[in-house]
Amino acid sequence: MSDLPGFTLPLLASIIAGGVIGFEREWRGRAAGFRTHILVCLASCLLMEAAVSQGAWRFLPISGSEIVSDPTRMAHGVLTGIGFLCAGVIFRQGFSVHGLTTAASLWITSALGVLFGVGLYTLGAVGTVLTAAVLVALRLVSKRMPQITIVDADVVWRRGDPEAEGRVHAALGEIDGTRRGGKIELIDGGAAVRQRFRLALQGEPAVRALSGRLQTIEGVTGYSLDPRDD
Repeated sequence: MSDLPGFTLPLLASIIAGGVIGFEREWRGRAAGFRTHILVCLASCLLMEAAVSQGAWRFLPISGSEIVSDPTRMAHGVLTGIGFLCAGVIFRQGFSVHGLTTAASLWITSALGVLFGVGLYTLGAVGTVLTAAVLVALRLVSKRMPQITIVDADVVWRRGDPEAEGRVHAALGEIDGTRRGGKIELIDGGAAVRQRFRLALQGEPAVRALSGRLQTIEGVTGYSLDPRDD
């Protein structure tokens, strides 16, 4: 119990750091948000506090032996183990991979917890500010830059319409001449054809324009446009 006052500052700092980063992810509606980032940072801090306090552990060493503690082994274990959690928020859909930014934010949140756990408060605070700046400020900068939106497009047309495929490709070519075609399959018992494309469009207006264009193509029975947003 006498050690608890010394643990207070690292634990509070880890909660604040995890909350700052998690708030941005929660605001963006990501799967790993406010509570997840706080728990990751707090868990890393707790484990490092345990590692640097090995002298207080209750165990009986072998008579005549000397115990040498190495807290860095705990840090290695924490940062390796957090990889399994990060992998859970990364998924692939079509041509795109989603969740990489959230996974990176979880990983750096764990690293910040390690820093606070070993008492490197200044470095941890600087890391928190820089991480928040990367997630928030740089996103604001990117919004002022020319927007290229990567879109996974699934288009379905009637199998019995020989001209439908040509009309679809022509419409997509008008919007993105560098489009990439992907998986082609028969669906609805062979009554329709579905093909996946990867498109690079000029922001959300272009996505809406493409949606309206596909609605006017004779023979198209369905489509799905999935903009990539990490």
